[in-house]
Amino acid sequence: MPIPLVWLGLGIGAVVASGQWRKAANRSQIQHYPGEIDIPVRPQNGAVVCCGIYGAFDHSGIWMDDVIIERAGNGLVRAISPARFIARRSGKQIFVACDAQGKVLADAEVGYRAVAQIYHYANYHLLNNNCHQFVSSCLHETPARVTFFSELNNLLVRRYANRISWHPAIIS
Repeated sequence: MPIPLVWLGLGIGAVVASGQWRKAANRSQIQHYPGEIDIPVRPQNGAVVCCGIYGAFDHSGIWMDDVIIERAGNGLVRAISPARFIARRSGKQIFVACDAQGKVLADAEVGYRAVAQIYHYANYHLLNNNCHQFVSSCLHETPARVTFFSELNNLLVRRYANRISWHPAIIS
């Protein structure tokens, strides 16, 4: 049955190519995507963080008191350790959203909104209710509809009125 494997390979290739196209389209707003710069920063409460998933997707959450608050794949909002955040994902590094000068973009109110949602459950949906949508709900009282990492980047650009640079996190 090699034909289904060919289709699967083509599908994965299309996803990866789509991600590269989105990067090129957003280059004016995104100074550095995750992995493009190696100047580490220490996450601050209310900062948006992300990691890679199998080289084709990104997973996002909110940093608060040395843990990351995320919407898990089962729909539960939970606080987990940085090690757990990257466990069973392809990325070995956590990245932090910074401005064009490398200053961490953090807002305590964003962190408090994330904390208020811990242990809340919502039906997870890859397109309509994912980790990026959770982060959007923390960034604004009235969250924007966010499905893809590129849309989350656009939301960060608008909220902080600055180009975004994703720096590796210093985790201690």
